[in-house]
Amino acid sequence: MSFLQRKPATCLVLLVFISFLYSLPAFSQVLKPAKWSSELSDRHPKEGDEATLIFKATIQEGWYLYSSDFDPELGPMVTTFTFEPNNDYELIGNIQPVDAKEKYDELWEGNYTYFVGHAEFRQKIRVKNNELSAIKGAYSYQVCSDIDGQCIPFEDDFIFNFAGAGNKKAADVSALEKNSQQIDGSLSNKKQTDIIPQPDADSTNQASLPISLWGIFLIAFVTGLTALVTPCVFPMIPMTVTFFLNSSTDKGQAIRKALVYGFSIILLYTVAGTAISLIFGGAALNSFSTHWLPNVIFFGLFVVFALSFLGLFEITLPSGFVNKVDQQADKGGYYGAMFMAFTLALVSFSCTLPIVGTVIVLASGGEIIRPVVGMLGYSFAFAIPFTLFAAFPQWLKSLPKSGGWLNSVKVVLGFLELALALKFLSIADQVYHWNILDREIYLALWIVIFTLLGLYLLGKIRLPNDSLLESVSVPRLMLAIATFSFVVYLIPGMFGAPLKALAGYLPPMHTHDFNMPLLAAQQTSMRNNVALTKETQCEPPKYADVLHLPHGIDGYFDYNQALACAKAQHKPVFIDFTGHGCVNCREMEARVWSDSQVLERLKNDYVVVALYVDEKTTLPETEWYTSSYDGKVKKTIGNQHADFQITRFNNNAQPYYVLLNDQGQLLKKPKAYDLSVENFVQYLDEGKALFAKGQTLADHPLADKH
Repeated sequence: MSFLQRKPATCLVLLVFISFLYSLPAFSQVLKPAKWSSELSDRHPKEGDEATLIFKATIQEGWYLYSSDFDPELGPMVTTFTFEPNNDYELIGNIQPVDAKEKYDELWEGNYTYFVGHAEFRQKIRVKNNELSAIKGAYSYQVCSDIDGQCIPFEDDFIFNFAGAGNKKAADVSALEKNSQQIDGSLSNKKQTDIIPQPDADSTNQASLPISLWGIFLIAFVTGLTALVTPCVFPMIPMTVTFFLNSSTDKGQAIRKALVYGFSIILLYTVAGTAISLIFGGAALNSFSTHWLPNVIFFGLFVVFALSFLGLFEITLPSGFVNKVDQQADKGGYYGAMFMAFTLALVSFSCTLPIVGTVIVLASGGEIIRPVVGMLGYSFAFAIPFTLFAAFPQWLKSLPKSGGWLNSVKVVLGFLELALALKFLSIADQVYHWNILDREIYLALWIVIFTLLGLYLLGKIRLPNDSLLESVSVPRLMLAIATFSFVVYLIPGMFGAPLKALAGYLPPMHTHDFNMPLLAAQQTSMRNNVALTKETQCEPPKYADVLHLPHGIDGYFDYNQALACAKAQHKPVFIDFTGHGCVNCREMEARVWSDSQVLERLKNDYVVVALYVDEKTTLPETEWYTSSYDGKVKKTIGNQHADFQITRFNNNAQPYYVLLNDQGQLLKKPKAYDLSVENFVQYLDEGKALFAKGQTLADHPLADKH
């Protein structure tokens, strides 16, 4: 399942998707995923009255906005509001987010709150003077994308005008909405010649498929195909096809009834997914991954599902209810075909309930639409064979006969459910620091579970309802080899191996008590750092007291300083537009930059400069300047870096990687979030080769289409 979750799409789907991206016109890459507006609870407050300032944001689909009520030291950028001092009013308490969602993040190792679709913040004030005319201030926030891994910080000003004594006709419209309109207008007025080539389509969207709706659909589709080969479902195929053939006068009518039957299955399961989504809602579904209670409940449910699949007991529905539905199916016609679909769902309940439950839980992800899409994919796969076999009954002869292999499928699913159950307990354990399922304990349990699965596949273990296995078939042997290979892969993890392929499923490394490589890696990093500092650093980097590069990389945090060093050493420049609160920046550093091939190239072939766009350090006034983009004075390190990214590269999302020669000219198209080490190595190698040849992107704009 883990492989399918990471790479659920076929090559064809991926190629079509990339082709679609390349067909889009080369519009600006400067994004504004959230548009703000505001309102007042009372336009005419008097001295002593209380009023509420209401801030609202509309967030584009596929993006989320961090809230204001979690630990600012966690990592992501907390939304903040600052109010200019004014003796005419006073703040009552702190800004309050309305109905923010909560989630635990393994990378940050803590809970954060966020908004999807719409955000709202409220600040209460008390009026101290009837002459109050306006409340001014500023806000800062960060939005991130679920689709391509980008994160963008923003800062802007606001003003609330009151219809008080000094401003009778003033409206309560704030500058939030005006600023948004100005930015949108400036984007539409940008000249086409100002737009640099877009990031590689394949790299920008490398990470989109595992979390997209298409990914959910395909995972659920494969799961539906798996459900077909369970003991409760597989024998129903010839039985139901025979039903349609016997109740139809001709082949055409049989096909039509089969289609009604198939669509009824899809409708039945999709309606079930919709009902669950509407009952629980997006916020409740999201709590599956954040709160201890639902996680513990699902841990228990998955253990129950596993024990049922392993043969300890069987989950069944009341026979009377099933018989009544079956009687309706016997009436025949299209009405009977619809009830036959209902009968199939009920008869296969004991096998499909755990699988359907798994699809809904894994697909939820805090959004209402995902379980619906998951159930649609599951039911589509479930309905296809019945419809096809009804249309082509001669295919029934090619079906394998029912037998003990069906129960083996059920048992294998039981082992997988048992392994998957640990994930839910692990989440609760990490959030509430119970320390009962640390990384090595988790790995030990997985090693035991999958070892037992391998022994079962080889016939060394027999469970209830299993038939005697006289010989091991070749497919069964291959599955056993794959299972034991997975166990061998897990074993080094007990001694501190990172097991990057399972990073999203295992507890974080800091919970691992027996980490042998850690000290050696730290010592090696320190030695390399000392050696490289003498060779690659031209002068002490600015802001090194507050900013840092990962993995012992020796670089800079100021573009001009890095460019001067590149000229001195005749090396290309690697710009890393990043941020303290950029989750995907940290993931790139942990999973891609840490690779020895990438790390070697960054340390030896480039002058690296990390430009933090959300760094709040205020620069000396002599270094302030007014942006040509939005006309605002840029006072902080982060504001200047963000402005540099927009004005120079027409992009405002992070992570964003740019390769320049020592004259500051673009070597290749900038690169975004891409977890492929191979792609990143190729990107760095091509940039180095172009620099050696003295070529830039301007010399080969049409050839650079990787």
